[in-house]
Amino acid sequence: MESHGIARTARKPRTEAQLQADLAKIANLRALEDALLRASPRPADPADPATLALTTKLLRLNPEHYTAWNVRRRCLTCGSLSRPSPGPSPSAPPASSSAACTPPPSSAAASPSSSTAIPPGHASPPVPGSGKSGTTADAQLPPPPAVNDEKVVDTLKNELMFTIPLLLEFPKSYWIWKYRSWLLQQAIDILPKPIARRIWEEELGLVSKMLTKDRRNFHAWGYRRKVVATLESAALDGASLVEAEFAYTTKMINTDLSNFSAWHNRSNLIPRLLEERGADDAARQKFLEDELDLVREALNVGPEDQSLWFYHHFLVQNMTEPDGRPKIAPSLSSTEKASYVRREIEDIKDLLEDYDDITWIYKALLDYMRALPRVEGRELNEEETEELQTWMTKVRQLDPMRNGRWTDLEKECSLL
Repeated sequence: MESHGIARTARKPRTEAQLQADLAKIANLRALEDALLRASPRPADPADPATLALTTKLLRLNPEHYTAWNVRRRCLTCGSLSRPSPGPSPSAPPASSSAACTPPPSSAAASPSSSTAIPPGHASPPVPGSGKSGTTADAQLPPPPAVNDEKVVDTLKNELMFTIPLLLEFPKSYWIWKYRSWLLQQAIDILPKPIARRIWEEELGLVSKMLTKDRRNFHAWGYRRKVVATLESAALDGASLVEAEFAYTTKMINTDLSNFSAWHNRSNLIPRLLEERGADDAARQKFLEDELDLVREALNVGPEDQSLWFYHHFLVQNMTEPDGRPKIAPSLSSTEKASYVRREIEDIKDLLEDYDDITWIYKALLDYMRALPRVEGRELNEEETEELQTWMTKVRQLDPMRNGRWTDLEKECSLL
C-alpha cells in the first residue's frame, strides 16, 4: 500500500543496537527539555542566543514541541524581530516593545518606601514650567528608532529556511505550518509593504515546489490558500489571483488525476472565477460543459478514482439541487438540466460495459437517476424503478458493509 508516494512496509522488531540508539535519543530529548524549562518562562535575557539555539536542537528532534516554538517566538520578538516603541505619551509611562521582553518589577520598585511615599490626599508638587499633565509644554518626543529592514528580512528568511528540512521530514506537522504563518505575519507587521509582499510571493513559489513533491498534502494546500488570500488582500496591496490559481489546479490535475485537493480547490474557485470574468449565461453554460467533459475524460481513464466521482457529483448536484449555493449556470431551464443529467447517466452506463465491479459507478447511477425525476417535477417511472432495483442489488454485493444505507435508500425509492 502506498500513501502520498511513500511505500508502507511492515515494522520489524528493533535490534539491540537500534533500541540503545532510541534510548540515547530519548535521554537527549529529555535533557534538552529540562534545559529549556529551566530557561523559561523568563530567562535573564529573553533574546538570549543560547536559548534560541536550545530550541533549534529540541525542534530538530521533536517538531511537535509547541513550548519550544513559543519560546523561539519570544526570543525573536525580543531580539531581531522586536518592534520599536512608538514613544511615551504625555499621560502614560514608556512601554516596552514587547510585554514578554519586560522583566517583572522588583519589590523595591513595585512598592514605594516610607520615606518617598506621598501620603493619601496630598498631591505631588507641580514641576515649574509644566502643564496639567506634568510635561514640558514645548518638549518634543524623540522619534522611535528605525527598523533595520535588512536584519528583519535576514532573520525571517533564516527562520523560514530552518523549517524546510523539518517540513520535508514531517510534512503534516501543524506546528511547523503555524510557525511559518507566524513568520510571514511578522513581515506584514514590521516591514514596508513592497518588501513584505516579496517575501509572501517567494513563499507561494516555495509552496508550489512542496506540492510538486507531495501533491496531495492537504496541509500544504490549506497553507497555499492562506498565502494566496493574503497576497490578494489590502495588507499587501494585492489583486485577485483566482485565474492563476484556477490554472494551477488544472496543471496539478493533469499531473495526477487522483489529486483530491486540486479538485476541491477548483470547486471553491469556480464561483469567484465566473463572477470576476463577468461571464454571461452562454459563457457559464459553456464552462459547465467543459468541466463535465474534463471529468468525464478522467473517469474514462480511472473510473475507480473516488476524487473524480466527488467532483463529478459536485457538478451534477450544482445543477440539480436547490441548496442555496452559487450555481455555475443558474439560468438553465428544467429541460436543459434534465438533458444534462440524462447524458451523464448514459455515459456512466457505458462504463459498466468494461467496469462492472466498481462501486462508485453504481452509486453515481443511483444518485443521478433519483435526481432526474426531481428536476422534471415527476415521480419515478417503471423503467427507472427497475434500473434502480438492478443497481441496488449490485451495489449491495459490492458494498455489503453499508446494507443499512441501501435499505433506507430502497425505502426512499419505494423499492421494498
